[in-house]
Amino acid sequence: MYLSGLDELDQKILQILIENARYSYSEIGERVGISRVAVKARINALEERGIIEGYTAVINPQKLSGAISCYFEIETRPDTFLQATAQLSGCPVVTQIYRMTGNCRLHVHAVAAGQEEMERFMAETLDTLPGVTAISTNVILSRIKDVKGLRL
Repeated sequence: MYLSGLDELDQKILQILIENARYSYSEIGERVGISRVAVKARINALEERGIIEGYTAVINPQKLSGAISCYFEIETRPDTFLQATAQLSGCPVVTQIYRMTGNCRLHVHAVAAGQEEMERFMAETLDTLPGVTAISTNVILSRIKDVKGLRL
């Protein structure tokens, strides 16, 4: 099981944080039956172990006027893979990069303020990536389900 190493209490705390990371230590403690001090200690330990990487606000790009969100499938030559990922990593429009199996080596998500910014990203970043042999683009029209965080 991928959660081995986490006791039941840590799993409950993580599930609550996934639900809403803004809960206070006291609120979490009430829900799992321990003190806020014990909750804080457990969360600190989970952070130190790298299990909790950070906390963030989740923004829905479709709710922002004019924002455009795309997935790119990118195939590169093996000898230029690291260069391509480094170039993509440095781009603020890129929100996620995954190394994949299958037809394309890279799965990239990008969100731009509008069509003009997305076109600039494509021309200045994607078109200049070293060793690219193929790119396919999928524009996201609407979000039906988007799970954030690991589900326990």
